[in-house]
Amino acid sequence: MVASRIIATVCGIGYIGRGSGTVAAAVAAAAWVAAGLHAAPLPALIGGVAVLTAIGAWAAARVEPAWGPDSIRVVVDEAAGMAIALTGLPGGWAPALAAFALFRVLDITKPLGIARLEQLPGGWGVMGDDVLAGLYTNLALQAVIRSGLWPLA
Repeated sequence: MVASRIIATVCGIGYIGRGSGTVAAAVAAAAWVAAGLHAAPLPALIGGVAVLTAIGAWAAARVEPAWGPDSIRVVVDEAAGMAIALTGLPGGWAPALAAFALFRVLDITKPLGIARLEQLPGGWGVMGDDVLAGLYTNLALQAVIRSGLWPLA
């Protein structure tokens, strides 16, 4: 149970309470930039994000009996969603900040079918909305960057 709590709270960030999801997404974005993960091979990034998502679903399901469904303490979903949002984007703080802002707006407002994924069973319901918000964020920013509208790419 200890491992699932550490994973679900992203090393304790979830215990912050209100705003912990935003903090977890910000930490994930900062770690991504600091580690230079944009330069990693795309298949490795996709594999790593898939593993993070699966482990997050497992951890969320494990803590649910004690904490209730989609507890505010579970923030691994925001970390995974942020990683999805950043996968394949250019490096640097500007793309990371743009991804962070758009991801949080989509994660909080839950448009375009995002809210429906919360109805998936167990940990997949916790992870699903953030996965889709991250995917939408990534697709939107990829379109802006590839169209030449992004001045920093």
